[in-house]
Amino acid sequence: MTLGFMAALPDWLVNWWTDLKDKFILNFINDDRYRYILKGLGVTLEVTFFAVLLGIAIGIIVAIIRSTHDKLVTDMRAGIARFILNILNAIVKLYLTVIRGTPVVVQLMIAYFVIFSSSKNKVLVAILAFGINSGAYVAEIVRSGIMSIDNGQFEAGRSLGFNYVQTMIYIIIPQAFKNVLPALANEFIVLLKETSVSGYIGLEDMTKGGDIIRSRTYSAFMPLLAVALIYLIIVVFFSKLVSILERRLRNSER
Repeated sequence: MTLGFMAALPDWLVNWWTDLKDKFILNFINDDRYRYILKGLGVTLEVTFFAVLLGIAIGIIVAIIRSTHDKLVTDMRAGIARFILNILNAIVKLYLTVIRGTPVVVQLMIAYFVIFSSSKNKVLVAILAFGINSGAYVAEIVRSGIMSIDNGQFEAGRSLGFNYVQTMIYIIIPQAFKNVLPALANEFIVLLKETSVSGYIGLEDMTKGGDIIRSRTYSAFMPLLAVALIYLIIVVFFSKLVSILERRLRNSER
């Protein structure tokens, strides 16, 4: 039946299908070349997951410093505490300016070829580079969440006998985190796509895997299309999860 069906098709369509099948076999089946993309997918997800965790940790610390400075520095008396807070705020503002003002690929190359030039662990270097980069954006997301919390929440914490740090940990941060959770999820999606430049340091992520196949077969369309489709599927999947999360958060507030 299949042969009869193929015979009924126009010659150009049969030739196109045959050529497509041959290219698929050449790019993915021969020499098990599909393993380059599968292995690269694992590396991409590993780098993204741990970079997000590092970025969230850095972002929360930076956000607390920035929001604390904005809320308290004008009411603090001159002294060592105010001096330290001003220094910390200056440091994190410099960090935010540098990281957000330079391309992530340049930061990645500086991390690998300059700062960690003696390290051979490309995955670790990529995690650190992307995590530090993500931290700058997470910091502004979390800071906006903290600043959106009404000052009455701080007063409520004080009335419960909490100091400023305890109020932040037990009252402010949980509320702010809930408000910015969808934005943090979107940051994960952005970071996932940004890791596609990892090949600049020779890390065999998914994009690099597709490029290796291209260099072996001299056929660019099929492997790069496969990489693009996998990225698209992952992004659509996580975007759907984000939309579900946002809907549930809205319903929980009613």
